[in-house]
Amino acid sequence: MQFDRLKRREFVTLLGGGAVAWPLAAHAQQPAMPVIGFLSAATTLSERLRALGQGLKETGYIEGDNVVLAFRFAEGQHDRLPALALELARRQVSVIVAGSAPAVFAARAATTTIPIVFILPEDPVALGLVASLPRPGGNATGINFVSGELAAKRLELLRELVPAVTRVAVLVNPADTAATETTLRDLETAARTIGVQIQVLNAGTRQEIHTAFVAMTRERPNALFLGGDPFFTSRRVQLATLSARHAIPLVSQAREITEVGGLMSYGANVADAFRQAGVYAGRILKGAKPADLPVVQSSKFELVINAETARTLTSLCPHHCSQSLTR
Repeated sequence: MQFDRLKRREFVTLLGGGAVAWPLAAHAQQPAMPVIGFLSAATTLSERLRALGQGLKETGYIEGDNVVLAFRFAEGQHDRLPALALELARRQVSVIVAGSAPAVFAARAATTTIPIVFILPEDPVALGLVASLPRPGGNATGINFVSGELAAKRLELLRELVPAVTRVAVLVNPADTAATETTLRDLETAARTIGVQIQVLNAGTRQEIHTAFVAMTRERPNALFLGGDPFFTSRRVQLATLSARHAIPLVSQAREITEVGGLMSYGANVADAFRQAGVYAGRILKGAKPADLPVVQSSKFELVINAETARTLTSLCPHHCSQSLTR
């Protein structure tokens, strides 16, 4: 992906054997390419950004040819989001694509006029971001990939995969209050129903993840359940490595975490949500109003199990876990 690149062209004509430059005024009259700002609390996976570009391409926009993408990543520091959102607003971008609830709230605080396309795991109506899914109203609409509400289903699937699970550590990022509240609300209800105890741990930095695993070595949970904050996907290798080292089955919403060593994930195809956000951004550039674009909800969900991790856990994890995973 190219960052904030504008192609500049100079036109020269030969008249009477001499080179004469067109007046600067003529150059200034060339229309500038529209700019789409992308705001995220954490560094976003390259395949998801490619999907965003694919969605733009489906509406006739190609980065560097007729549209510019301006990326702003908070690198896990949520308190940086307001300033980054203001940067995009002051630049007067044509659209802001926001990749998490904290990013959306920062964008809305920065502007009430620039269209915002969100990509959210939480219900945007419950968050107060839109009036309704069919008619959002205001300057925001986008994609709801319904991941936060699937926390209970992920716990049920974990219990099916590892029936002996009785204690589950839940790792959340307290800086993302929307994701944390949604995850814990649904998870606590499901845990009571199936008789599983949960222990909530907080982590919003690399070091805090290490600290959480130190706590887990004392409590010895049967599994680790990740909240939906994008920060955890950006730290997927660290999380998968520590889970393997401590023989703790790792469950998440993102298949990317399972692909690098997590045990299981269940959720919507997030890359496709980014593609759909690209389509909406392109439609807005063509004149569509966010208030009139219904919020898109994901309808396809995928269960991913890392067979190699399951085999490894049968030899590394405690006796009660290995019996369950080999069933």
